[in-house]
Amino acid sequence: MSAPRRISLAARRVRQTLTQFENGPSVLAGIVGRRIRHQPAELMFRVDTDLSIVCPNLPGARVPVYEVFAEDAYRLEWFTSDLDDPRVVDIGGHIGCFALAFARLHPGARVEAFEASPSTAAYTRRNMAINGFDNRVTVHQTAVSSSSGTLRFADNAGGSGLNGLTAPEGTPTIEVPAVTFVEALAKADGPVDVVKIDTEGAEYDIVLGSDPSDWSDVQRVVMEYHPVDGHSWDELKTFFSKAGLEVAHQEIGLDGMDTDRLGTVWLSRTPLPSL
Repeated sequence: MSAPRRISLAARRVRQTLTQFENGPSVLAGIVGRRIRHQPAELMFRVDTDLSIVCPNLPGARVPVYEVFAEDAYRLEWFTSDLDDPRVVDIGGHIGCFALAFARLHPGARVEAFEASPSTAAYTRRNMAINGFDNRVTVHQTAVSSSSGTLRFADNAGGSGLNGLTAPEGTPTIEVPAVTFVEALAKADGPVDVVKIDTEGAEYDIVLGSDPSDWSDVQRVVMEYHPVDGHSWDELKTFFSKAGLEVAHQEIGLDGMDTDRLGTVWLSRTPLPSL
């Protein structure tokens, strides 16, 4: 990322911290304190009186908090407000931001969240408990893959958003349990309405390792896709079209990375209004 973009992003994060979170000044002090070696190990972001998120005080752990609660990255109101008591499979649950936002928007929703990293899954469970959602959100410390069993997983620990294929070279690997997409759906104990995927490059293995018929009950998919050698978004688009899911909205690139190999896409089985 270029220096001007880094400065612009930093300024935006300061503004979001102070305007989008009830305890913004103390959060900002904790982030700044980290830079001068007087940092708290954890931060608690207070979205409002009813919702708080705890995360390691590390940049990669904090990013999803801003994306979901300051930037509405998943557009959930537009994407899911017409669904009644939906069942959800959240693949790449991270510290639980998507699951928290979804469960709060839909009081009757049930979410199965899959997070491969043991340290990150511990925060996911903790965040569900402190917000009273642990009766509706089940956290599985499990990877989703093209085959079940175990797999080697690159884990930065500390709630990092860069694990798996996007982890820096040399990141330690650990062995984690893995289930297939079909096995993940089965955990929901009923038809799954919404699937969210953010797995730092593993989306190709997960999706292309399944069969289009496996998605027959799924009404909506929101997915972040990443640059992976030998793969492209067009493969995923073709697969989902065979499964009866068409693009409702697409956002290409992320902060500092303008490439059509990286983006977020929303797919639906039925037409949705333009966003």
